[in-house]
Amino acid sequence: MPTFTRYQKFVIAMLAFLQFTIVLDFTILSPLGAFLLRDLGIVTSQFGLVVSVYAFSAGISGLLTAGFADKFDRKKLLLFFYCGFVLGTLLCALSANFHFLLVARVVTGLFGGVIGSISFAIITDLFSLQVRGRVMGVVQTAFSASQVMGLPLGLYLANHHGWHAPFFMIAGVAVVVGVVIATFLKPIDQHLKVCSKVNPLRHLLKTMAQGRYLRGFAATILLATGGFMLTPFSSAFTVHNLGISLDRLPLVYMITGVSSMVLGPIMGRLSDAMGKYVIFCAGTALGMVMVGIYCNLGLTPIAWVIVVNVLLFAAIMARMVSSSALTSGIPDVEDRGAFMAVTSSLQQLSGGVASSVAGLIVVQSSDGRLLHYPTLGVVVMSAMFITIAMMYPIHRTFMARLAAETHAQTAEVIAPG
Repeated sequence: MPTFTRYQKFVIAMLAFLQFTIVLDFTILSPLGAFLLRDLGIVTSQFGLVVSVYAFSAGISGLLTAGFADKFDRKKLLLFFYCGFVLGTLLCALSANFHFLLVARVVTGLFGGVIGSISFAIITDLFSLQVRGRVMGVVQTAFSASQVMGLPLGLYLANHHGWHAPFFMIAGVAVVVGVVIATFLKPIDQHLKVCSKVNPLRHLLKTMAQGRYLRGFAATILLATGGFMLTPFSSAFTVHNLGISLDRLPLVYMITGVSSMVLGPIMGRLSDAMGKYVIFCAGTALGMVMVGIYCNLGLTPIAWVIVVNVLLFAAIMARMVSSSALTSGIPDVEDRGAFMAVTSSLQQLSGGVASSVAGLIVVQSSDGRLLHYPTLGVVVMSAMFITIAMMYPIHRTFMARLAAETHAQTAEVIAPG
């Protein structure tokens, strides 16, 4: 199996830590849900809007950026949007009411929502198809790391210093990450040599019109549904429906996150060794079973809550790592930035719709319990089932590109002889 250079290892670690700050900023809203519902005096539909408005603004920003995404050095583009993300996070920390927080989440989404697509474009530029499962497996552990380190610390700060404190923490960490990127990341501009000279709007339209790209976009829309529907209300559901106190909630997130951090790289290696589509299907099957169990739980001992969460996130990691690796094989070199930006945009927009729909399905009763969660589970499981069929053509495209890449590498080795 190919090995990584020291610089490649640095890039992987840097992107993982970068994603950690972005993911934490988004996922922190879920465990803070119980605090916001209480302190801001808002209802579940308003909280769903706070979550979804980030996704909507990120989606719009992704579409606006897509035409320009392949026209600049990816390092410069990354730094520009990361600075905006830090500003948005600071505004969240300074929010004093629902409307200010809503505006702050719009700003954060406009900048933060594009960063993931730039990161994945960097991965496709610097790493071959053969090892992308391993790379994605490490980078995607940012989600798990936020569970292990970020969410428990964020909940601790929220419990002792108010819900604003976690956002101050994220902004501080993000500043350090930004300095590291500016200092040590080399320019990433090889794509500029093959990038077409058409104007940004035509480049965007050309990217969105290609048939095989459209299959990737369609799959992305449904892939986002599960996470955006379940995640926003997970803390409130765990506290009010499952009977886990706010003080014990960090333990659930921490154990779940540790297991996911271990499983992420393992899923990446399995994806490269056994096949990315095989791992995706296995993860989807497990995920459907666990969603069905999770959404129908009542008052539950904390040990069983942890077991269910660990298995559910194992399935999520399998799906995230394998699907990211598969879709990374779709775009041509000159379209990578635009493809990733449109993909991210559609992911955020569909996620925003999913969060809003979830907020309409789920209703909080007078005693705090969330009603209609089993209905939400059926919707999520249906979307997961459909993605199995939608990912198959993408799998075939990936395998064709992998065969071509392997043939080219073999020809390079044989040529000198």
